Amino acid sequence: MIQSINPYDNSLIKTYDEMTNSEVDSILQSSQLSFNEWKRVPISQRAALMKKAGAVLRSNIKEYSELMTNEMGKPIVQSRAEVEKCAWVCDYYVENAEKFLQDEIVQTDASKSFVSYQPLGVILAIMPWNFPLWQVIRFAAPTLMAGNTGVLKHASNVTGSALSIEDIFKKAGFPENVFRTLVLSSKNVKRVIENPIIQAVSITGSVPAGKAVAVAAGSVLKKCVLELGGSDPYVVLEDADLEAAADTCVTSRLINGGQSCIAAKRFIIVESVFDKFEKLFTDKMISKKMGNPLDESNDIGPQASIHLRDELHDQVLRSIKAGAKLLLGGEIPSGKNAFYPPTVLTNVTPGMPAFDEELFGPVAALIKAKDEAEAIKLANQSVFGLGSAVFTENVKRGERIAKEELNAGSSFVNAFVRSDPRLPFGGVKESGYGRELSQFGIKEFVNIKTVYVK
Repeated sequence: MIQSINPYDNSLIKTYDEMTNSEVDSILQSSQLSFNEWKRVPISQRAALMKKAGAVLRSNIKEYSELMTNEMGKPIVQSRAEVEKCAWVCDYYVENAEKFLQDEIVQTDASKSFVSYQPLGVILAIMPWNFPLWQVIRFAAPTLMAGNTGVLKHASNVTGSALSIEDIFKKAGFPENVFRTLVLSSKNVKRVIENPIIQAVSITGSVPAGKAVAVAAGSVLKKCVLELGGSDPYVVLEDADLEAAADTCVTSRLINGGQSCIAAKRFIIVESVFDKFEKLFTDKMISKKMGNPLDESNDIGPQASIHLRDELHDQVLRSIKAGAKLLLGGEIPSGKNAFYPPTVLTNVTPGMPAFDEELFGPVAALIKAKDEAEAIKLANQSVFGLGSAVFTENVKRGERIAKEELNAGSSFVNAFVRSDPRLPFGGVKESGYGRELSQFGIKEFVNIKTVYVK
């Protein structure tokens, strides 16, 4: 039995029966049969259906946004923005997929030689709860447009959102079984990965989950794309606009209640402006309002579950015990819900959980650096490499640091890290490998085939 619990009031939303092995196998077989037809559908027809999927998302924005907010606590304003972003990624691949996948002529000694991009088959997506629609749709839009079919194993606490995604594609008119949801617990995913029908796997999740999936997929020689954790460093230099930088840093730290792989987590500030930034940052964190996520006036909702909230609090306590200083928050509110307040830790150094681990919640770690060189060294002193940012009024300086110095899949200058359908998204080191979105994302799950004609 799988349960969906509202983290705002700890109430039961709904229970779901886990699918049996025979039910899962039947879905996989149906997805394979559907692939045999779907891969032959002209890309223009696939695009017409994907356009309708975007329209379905926009016309049901109230329903989908409230469902996400109730299932995992996301502020309703952010939920609505997530639905709109999902429609955007559908539109993006409608407009660009054919161009990305067209044959590429290569001059050789053949009479004709070219590179062709052919779909692989049934692709498995294993997705997390923090962006219940976006994480899935950003996978599904390019994957289906490339001619593959998809099956989804979503996080159990957002099963309602998972089933709604399957319904979105049905409402848009996609053929039966082009996209299906598997209602499964994590312990039963390995069996699905090993099924010969599955051709590749995409996972967004924790480092341990990613490693387990990589091992399972590797044991049967299947490709996987891993988008895992992050401890994004934001470097604030002495010539930064501190007011603007503090605004941007607080916004990034608190998006989705801080429950984002690419949320800012470690703030590394050069010592000449450290004290001023610390005050600006803390004052802005204090001003954020926590409460019912369905109330549009609130900035922060609950964490996704009490269990996850308690894990976060333990990281805060262990960091304080190791020498970090608590400036704000750090106390669990009374009540049965999963709230955790905006929290600021300073005097954070390597070796503390707040420096070494991913803090998946509204907790900021402030770190002092002597100068630019030490700030960059501290930024890169992490097992993660998903996103990063640098703040400076010297744009050329910032661009150089972003391009050449920060070890991450994305580096932003004077802005917070975000995903964008037009740009590739992914990480290095323990943040994973492979890329989603843009032209790179649609080519992850295709056979890049050489065709040589004598």
